[in-house]
Amino acid sequence: MVRLLSSVLLSLAALSTAALGADLSIPACPSTASLQFSVGIPDLNPSCPLTQVNLCYTSTALQLNFIAYNETNFYYDSTQGTNGDIWAYEVVEAFIQKGSADPQTYFEYEANPNNVTYNAFVYNPSRTRAAGAPFDHAFVSNPFGDGFAVNTVLDKTNKVWSSYNTIPLALFNGENPQGTTWRMNFFRTVTSPSTYPSQQLCGWKNTNAYNFHVTSAFGVVAFV
Repeated sequence: MVRLLSSVLLSLAALSTAALGADLSIPACPSTASLQFSVGIPDLNPSCPLTQVNLCYTSTALQLNFIAYNETNFYYDSTQGTNGDIWAYEVVEAFIQKGSADPQTYFEYEANPNNVTYNAFVYNPSRTRAAGAPFDHAFVSNPFGDGFAVNTVLDKTNKVWSSYNTIPLALFNGENPQGTTWRMNFFRTVTSPSTYPSQQLCGWKNTNAYNFHVTSAFGVVAFV
């Protein structure tokens, strides 16, 4: 009984430590954590359409569900496939890395209204995508064979699109993540046939640059 009680107390202490100071605490499924954003990057323009992100985890995967509200264009290039330059149009995005430090390498995940995804590790040693510094991507070439899943649903009547995503935690050597701390940020790009290639950048944590790749801005996320 004493050993059991000690184990329980240690587990609770680990969870409390992970959650302490976190911007977001992600629970085990079926419970979910939610965040919303509707401001622009870097100017905090309040005209960005509302985006909601719902998250939970299993022992092997992160469930990452985006809801993109106030959508008027659902704009994408239908010729693009997996790991194409879908970021040039309208996408929702997650930048993810295990650990508490400002990362130099992290995973960039994107989904567009056409149910196409972008899956790549980013090498960003400057942590800011500084001019002249190395900046590179290593693509996951077979995401669906590797355990990824995506289901994107358009509701044009209500100007909403939703993307339901599964990302394998083994990608980060991060299975059974309870009690661990990660860094993440979430974004949305907005454009239209009349404004393309210009984009409005929207995000959860402001990078203070017209650039998503500023890792000091990533939120602190605890798995609880």
